[in-house]
Amino acid sequence: MVELTTLSQLLGAASSQYQVYDLGRRVQHIDMMEFHQIEALNSPYPFPIQGHAQFALVFWNQHGQEFVWFLKLPLDEQGLLNPAARSQFIKMVLEALGKDLNQTLSDEQQQQLDNHPFAFRPTQEKRALFNALVRKQLGQQASSQYEFAMQYLSGQLPGEQWQQLGFQGLADICVRLNDLDHLQAVSHALDNAAAQAVAALCQCLEHVSIPAELADKLLAKMKSADNLRLFYLRALASCPNTGMQALQWLAGKQLAPDALLTIAARNWTVLKLEQARTIYLEALAFQEQHFFNQIFADIVSIPALRNELLTAIRSPERSVQLSAAIGGLVRATRA
Repeated sequence: MVELTTLSQLLGAASSQYQVYDLGRRVQHIDMMEFHQIEALNSPYPFPIQGHAQFALVFWNQHGQEFVWFLKLPLDEQGLLNPAARSQFIKMVLEALGKDLNQTLSDEQQQQLDNHPFAFRPTQEKRALFNALVRKQLGQQASSQYEFAMQYLSGQLPGEQWQQLGFQGLADICVRLNDLDHLQAVSHALDNAAAQAVAALCQCLEHVSIPAELADKLLAKMKSADNLRLFYLRALASCPNTGMQALQWLAGKQLAPDALLTIAARNWTVLKLEQARTIYLEALAFQEQHFFNQIFADIVSIPALRNELLTAIRSPERSVQLSAAIGGLVRATRA
């Protein structure tokens, strides 16, 4: 019997088709070839968060029945999957189910799979985005909440009915932003919907790619609305160039800790731009040392940013304040 050492091998042995979605910083599909490289320990996990990979495996059998695992696996210092943790999870699955991953579970088996140490529960909006993306990718219809959400966003229903909105309906619209008149409805809602509905809408938009015209509108909204400013910023997560403009504007007003945290968690792709990195690190250096250490450790773990950030903190042009913050980081690392 061939030993099953990867999740891909496990699902292959069960004759299951599957897809992988990151649920860490943003909800996004992970290409299958990229996932194979991650599993082979040839590539670091692309979207680490707090030293872990948080992702969903959705797989289905020949009858189209779907199953989902939400997994949180530790990463090593290089950002690679911890093979021991992965092997422990695979062993647990095999002990509970054997190779028949599609079987109807007993209460005992279900409890065992729900309570393993590598499970995590996505937030409400991330679960909604995940469900919407899976439905779209598998060619399924949107959820039952879609129609009400569409009527509300397009202005067919009074603004005070926002309490009946569900994240799932908003997510269905956002992942289908290029379909029908969805973009028009979203734009209308940004101008007319209740603040609570706009905040929820922005939480969904942060996980999808948005067109330039919508990004420009969100930027303008961000500049004019104090109470929803960070939600508008989050909604620009897929637009680093517009995010750069947002960062520059916020820097002129003073970058507060909550904005710095939002950029690290959601808008981190803007830090690929050299000017943005400089503005961000200089602002971060004026925060308390433990906050600087925590945020820098988080963003430097992202493979796409690591080399650029390490180069930036060695720059001879860095300020005295940033040099002091880096010194504090080094001392904390050695302690």
